[in-house]
Amino acid sequence: MSREIIFLNPVLKETVWGGSRLAEFGCELPSEHVGECWAISAHPNGDDTVASGTYAGMHLSQLWAEHRGLFGNAAGDRFPLLTKIIDAAADLSIQVHPDDAYARTHENGSLGKTECWYILDAKPGATIVIGHNAKNHEEVKLMIEQKRWKEFIREIPVHKGDFFLIEPGTVHAIKGGTLLLETQQNSDVTYRVYDYDRLSGGKPRELHVKQSIDVIKAPFTAEEPPKNPQKTANKNMNELVSCRFFSVWTLDVENRAEIEQDQKFMLVSVIEGSGKVDDTAVEKGRHFIIPAGYGKAVFSGNMRLVISSI
Repeated sequence: MSREIIFLNPVLKETVWGGSRLAEFGCELPSEHVGECWAISAHPNGDDTVASGTYAGMHLSQLWAEHRGLFGNAAGDRFPLLTKIIDAAADLSIQVHPDDAYARTHENGSLGKTECWYILDAKPGATIVIGHNAKNHEEVKLMIEQKRWKEFIREIPVHKGDFFLIEPGTVHAIKGGTLLLETQQNSDVTYRVYDYDRLSGGKPRELHVKQSIDVIKAPFTAEEPPKNPQKTANKNMNELVSCRFFSVWTLDVENRAEIEQDQKFMLVSVIEGSGKVDDTAVEKGRHFIIPAGYGKAVFSGNMRLVISSI
């Protein structure tokens, strides 16, 4: 049982398509091309450290390994989730993720990657790629091999506040002018189908055409993110999705809001505004974990939070 909230130091990633908007979330940027803030992460490619308190300086992966009680003694050989903020100043590659079974076999025991996007901002007229137009798997292979990209990809408008679930096997791409919060399985496996023939360091970035063709599901069917209301005491949390890997909610705080920490643990990101959680000041861009056994958390101020759990 712990009454200590775990605040984290995010890991920043420079990318060919990144920009400078993560500064709006309190990040000190090393350049004008920072695409990702790994805000709550225990992945080897970006393992956050605890910012303060009893566990200050410890990596989140170490906390998971040595203090599992903070996470409700949840099972698993690695921390299950990863929260990112992504700033796409330019288009990301057209890509797809494998499921657990394919990743386990082909990616050295990695988890697959189911993810979801909460759109924090999008420029007027912005679009996003989700899905494809091939009728079957044979046509997927043909369209990719013949580079019929305009015909192949499915592009839709995107607006602030939109929410998307991206299942393994779904062709997708964030396009320039979009800022989003991503909740995903703890995995860094991405297969690039197409990268607009861009150069990085004078050379084209690696593509993963064979793996992409292996895992793309066809035909694509657009579905609403599943909502299977979890048993939770928190009537003021708005559920966005509940699937086998995670549940995600938003919480709007107007002066005051209470929630009961009744999950194994809760991952919390402040995406708008400022205020307090119990006696600690928080603002846009703070990310923290409310551990198992915490009980009631009181939020004050005016802010919007995204909360996730397993």
